Amino acid sequence: MYRPTAASLVDVPDHRLVELARERNDGAFEALMRRYNRRLYRVARSVLRDDSAAQDAVQEAYLRAFTNLHRWQPTGSFGAWLTRIALNEALMFRRRARNEVSLHDIAETRLQDERIDGFEGVVEVDGVASRDVRRLLEHAVDGLPERFRTVFVLREVEELSIADTAACLGLNAATVKTRLHRAQLRLRADITRRLARERVNLFDFDGVRCDRIVSGVIARLPRSRG
Repeated sequence: MYRPTAASLVDVPDHRLVELARERNDGAFEALMRRYNRRLYRVARSVLRDDSAAQDAVQEAYLRAFTNLHRWQPTGSFGAWLTRIALNEALMFRRRARNEVSLHDIAETRLQDERIDGFEGVVEVDGVASRDVRRLLEHAVDGLPERFRTVFVLREVEELSIADTAACLGLNAATVKTRLHRAQLRLRADITRRLARERVNLFDFDGVRCDRIVSGVIARLPRSRG
């Protein structure tokens, strides 16, 4: 009996993948995970602010969703249903962590929050890796209150529509718009503050580069006679 692989199911709509998954087709499970991995990771991380914990929450969310596929109704968006499960799983992870964490762990977590690894890949601008810019933005997003952070990640990072973001979070469209606007205002203020602290180091020019200019100019100066 032919069983389609994930590669052959890339363009298959969600409702059909769910039907195949209900028949325990591994290719359908894989196709759904590859389709929604990034979104679920980002929404989980917007709650947990920790890469490893977010990945664990996503894995648990998939397990919970795939064992409860009979609960999803085709009248609603499967992506929104799955995202809400991931969001709830992340919230449960955070509650458990708060109940179990010690004072020492709290101090360690605060240190971890200062070292955000962020999303995969490095954006390039005019051939120059913009890792510092990306980390500046990630720190700023991590500094948002959770209710703003999650909306911002889904709407601006994951690029969902207002309607889809609202469906994923169980909010109305007006609330999504308000939270997004407030997130943008806070980000603008935070990034401005961070840039103000860093501007003294922009285009720094010392050490080897400075020495090279000095020696190069001196070497080309006309020598005095005498």
